[in-house]
Amino acid sequence: MIFDTHLHLIDRKRLSYPWLADVPDLNRDWSYADYEATARRIGITDVLHMEVDVAEADIEAETTFVAELMQRPCSLIRGAIAAARPESAGFAAWLERVDRRVVKGVRRVLHVVPDAVSQTALFRQNIAGLGAAGLPFDIVMLARQLPLARALVDACPDTVFVLDHCGVPDIAGGGFDTWAAQITELARRPNLYMKLSGVTAYTGGNWTLQTLRPWVDHILHQFGPDRIVWGSDSPVCTLHSNLGEWVASSHALLAALSEDDRNSLLHGNAQRIWKTAAQ
Repeated sequence: MIFDTHLHLIDRKRLSYPWLADVPDLNRDWSYADYEATARRIGITDVLHMEVDVAEADIEAETTFVAELMQRPCSLIRGAIAAARPESAGFAAWLERVDRRVVKGVRRVLHVVPDAVSQTALFRQNIAGLGAAGLPFDIVMLARQLPLARALVDACPDTVFVLDHCGVPDIAGGGFDTWAAQITELARRPNLYMKLSGVTAYTGGNWTLQTLRPWVDHILHQFGPDRIVWGSDSPVCTLHSNLGEWVASSHALLAALSEDDRNSLLHGNAQRIWKTAAQ
């Protein structure tokens, strides 16, 4: 079984995605039905929808969209990692009214705002509030921003964090050493988990299994299989691979783990972190 903790769905008739104009290869609809057809063939049994940086006015509409998908017969979707604005004074009120049957976690895209945003007192206060509410926060930052991620995690020790996409390493540029040092430091924070998700997108396109292995081996060594979850990052993973290739590569890269450790990484950890019931 595989729990995909990072699925993006795009419905341009219903929601607005301003950033898509700059990424023509992704600028189309990506439907649940198309994803589900492939996911069931390759062993994906459970899914969390990851917010897609919709226009701010559409944030709550995106959550409603996910809630409707959850109600489909035999739906794979177990909830949403919802968009929010922790830098806003209205965040606490949003957290009070949010539908916890749908919202299992929160993310704010942090590489599209000034670095200072995640370091403000209000942002940290609101992220600490997620910990009190029992909701994890996904961190998505570029590799150069990983010291900022470390500062945020340290400021909110009672909040569970998940670092998306292995910290967005510069695989194409060969930026291993600096990234690896930051990952080693981050792994010392017990409230931080790692997400093995869609790193083929950062390869520049000319990749093989051996291209990915040093990066994946490093997170396995530093975090261990009990602090890593898996995600597809579909459809972003399609920039330099496809969903089936990423699943097959993941299985190969994790083959040396015991069966129990693979099961934890690919499924069990996600159920525990996001408190989703077995289906």
